[in-house]
Amino acid sequence: MKGQGYRPEECGRAAWRGAEFLLRFARRPRHFAEWGSDFLNYFYVVSNTAADARLRRWARAEGAGLARRWRRLHPSVPADADAEAVYDLAYGSHYADLLGARDRALKSALLKAARRFRARDLLWFDPAAEPPPSDVPCRCRCGLWNERGRKTCAHCRRRLPTASRYLIWYSALIRTYMNARYGISFGARYADVLRWLPSLRPYPDGRSDPDFWDAAYAVTHVVYTLNDYDVYRLRPTWLPQEFAFLKAHMAGAVEAEDAEMVGEFLECLSCFGVGGRSRLVREGVDFLLACQNADGSWGETGTDDIYANYHTTLAAAGGLTEVGWRGERLAFPEAWALLGRRPAGAKRRQVPDAPPPL
Repeated sequence: MKGQGYRPEECGRAAWRGAEFLLRFARRPRHFAEWGSDFLNYFYVVSNTAADARLRRWARAEGAGLARRWRRLHPSVPADADAEAVYDLAYGSHYADLLGARDRALKSALLKAARRFRARDLLWFDPAAEPPPSDVPCRCRCGLWNERGRKTCAHCRRRLPTASRYLIWYSALIRTYMNARYGISFGARYADVLRWLPSLRPYPDGRSDPDFWDAAYAVTHVVYTLNDYDVYRLRPTWLPQEFAFLKAHMAGAVEAEDAEMVGEFLECLSCFGVGGRSRLVREGVDFLLACQNADGSWGETGTDDIYANYHTTLAAAGGLTEVGWRGERLAFPEAWALLGRRPAGAKRRQVPDAPPPL
């Protein structure tokens, strides 16, 4: 199917089928109990940004139903909730609010609960004081999260691999973005995390580098958080290194048959104004249309990993969904100074105690 050209009608049908699969998947009790916040995010973003008005209305209606269900499952903050649990409740509550199921009492309780924690409790590091670290252990196979710096598991004594600094950084970027949008704080701001982007460059130049995958998703989530999740276009000159990375590695993602990465790259290239006339976009679209499963999903959907079973579909459907962009803008005005850029007519501001400009 290579080279057949951009096919908007087929893309639209495939994106619809992907969304319908995600709805069926989300309706299963165990799936929703574990990942309900992510499903609310998806349905709200589609309802807010899709160019197809019928798809927007459908996503809004179905998302509203899921939001009411989420509220029934989460009426209060458990007394023993740790930082991770409080964050997930805030994440889900934010999108439940946006989908029409508001709960001011829960928000008040979450704001109070978050004050018990520091940035390191949620992000593994304090971005106001240090760059993304390289000494955070991955979760042990026995299920235990060990404290930062440990080499062996405190429970089973297995050797612990460490998470890449790219993963730690973009996880922090997503979390501080979501916290800012909900109006909650764990002691760190989005700008505190974004300021360290220069320390991640240059990016790995090939899939043989073990950090390549985390670097790729760091790039896509810089775009997502700065464009307010598909609300605004960004100019390539605002993020030239990230734009170059996407262009350089799209073909490799297609060749590797990596539907999740292809979907996210397509979404980000669209944000930068790269359209269906581009060879990279055509080849990415052709690949996703050719490998969609009969039930509307992409990738494997029957593994023991619930997240992996749906997230490839979420990313691929996002890459094929036409977006109704609302002009060019950064979601966070303070990011202009951190990017070393300024909006038209604005004077350049200095950011105290910041690393070199991006």
